[in-house]
Amino acid sequence: MLQGTGSDVGKSLLVAGLGRALTRRGLRVRPFKPQNMSNNAAVTADGGEIGRAQALQARACGVKPSVHMNPVLLKPQQETAAQLVVAGRVVGTATARDYHALKPRLLPEILASFARMAEDADIVLIEGAGSPAEVNLRAGDVANMGFAEAADVPVVLVGDIERGGVIASLCGTHALLDASERARLRGYIVNKFRGDIRLFDGALETLRDRTGLPCLGVVPFFPGARQLPAEDGVVLDHWSRVRPAPGQVRVVVPRLPRIANFDDLDPLAAEPGVALDLVSRGEPLPLADLVLLPGSKATLTDLAALRAEGWDIDIIAHRRRGGSVLGICGGYQMLGRRIADPDGIEGPPGEAPGLGLLDVDTVLTAEKTLIEADGVELATGAVVRGYEMHVGRTTGSDTARPMLRLNGREDGAVSVDGRVAGCHLHGLFAGDIFRHAFLDRLGVASDPSLDYERRVEDTLDALAQHLEAHLDIALLLGIARAR
Repeated sequence: MLQGTGSDVGKSLLVAGLGRALTRRGLRVRPFKPQNMSNNAAVTADGGEIGRAQALQARACGVKPSVHMNPVLLKPQQETAAQLVVAGRVVGTATARDYHALKPRLLPEILASFARMAEDADIVLIEGAGSPAEVNLRAGDVANMGFAEAADVPVVLVGDIERGGVIASLCGTHALLDASERARLRGYIVNKFRGDIRLFDGALETLRDRTGLPCLGVVPFFPGARQLPAEDGVVLDHWSRVRPAPGQVRVVVPRLPRIANFDDLDPLAAEPGVALDLVSRGEPLPLADLVLLPGSKATLTDLAALRAEGWDIDIIAHRRRGGSVLGICGGYQMLGRRIADPDGIEGPPGEAPGLGLLDVDTVLTAEKTLIEADGVELATGAVVRGYEMHVGRTTGSDTARPMLRLNGREDGAVSVDGRVAGCHLHGLFAGDIFRHAFLDRLGVASDPSLDYERRVEDTLDALAQHLEAHLDIALLLGIARAR
């Protein structure tokens, strides 16, 4: 089990890279994360949902995602509450305090999922969440040491040198664990190193003296990480604003507070002809060729935030200038005349007018659509493939001009002039054929050499080679086999 000294230390990436490296060695590898908190989720083949990171890790291991790889998923939809997904299914909403009390009852289901994964594997790579040193949350823990002790698995600590203080974070985590937890530690990894690695030799001596643990490797920063889907929204804090260069089109995306499945944006950002501009709160939307409204975990809440920023005015002005608008999932629902949540599915019950750019209305309902889907964009016949993950029913006259045909049915809506469109399908732009056709309509040529799915596979291979070069994988395997 890889546990971190904090969030965003690179555990997800290490599990993905190790998964690919060990799979290439001929081992049957499975990823597992007892508890995840993220609004970036993926659909499994059996109609459930798990964290996006575990889906990527499954891909790295060459297996299909399973709900048992991430048995508990928390999807924040309010400041103090999150949707609770257990074994791939929504079971309700819980406040932080309620969830803390609920965790012990979830542990048997988590252990059962872990056993399912272990049945079919030579090795299970387990990812912790946050830090095991959060002693105020230790009682009933199911994400870190609580799980490790219940499942009787060894633990390797991961520290992030890029953020500074890695020696203190590793030593401090070690010191804050109780004796039985410290006894589970078998070593540590220093991640995201930049510069001359020889300068870290003295630190290794200090860490050995203070903790008695061996170092399994000092892993240099892996630049290719940005080419893989991110686990959660913290990565957006490092997204730099961009200005279009000559010949580029500008795609503007308002960063909604509860933005979800934002890896939809990655293939567009990879195109050299696209300047993808993610706009944070407090800034106006600039002039653009396309405004793209992304998915949302709390559609009414994000719509209210959009209005509070004045972005609704910017979008209407953009439309009047003849600009194009695309909405995906929650973003599509915002483009309509009205959104209603009478039963409080995503927050307090209520309703609000939408942006009025499409003649559709949405009513949120308890039933959640979770399916993989493929089909065509009706305007061009371009093949599309992805997944649907949404609640609600969207109807109205503009649905008579659907954007897509998926699995033999129609989805989405298009305005009369074709400049405003929306659909529920995530993963649209990962398909090269659709992305090429879409960018052609915006007036820019796509990169014919960019095979996006191949790029993800090549990046996972490069990550595996990177970890093979800088980690003592033989020692790691020895730790796992000594369990």
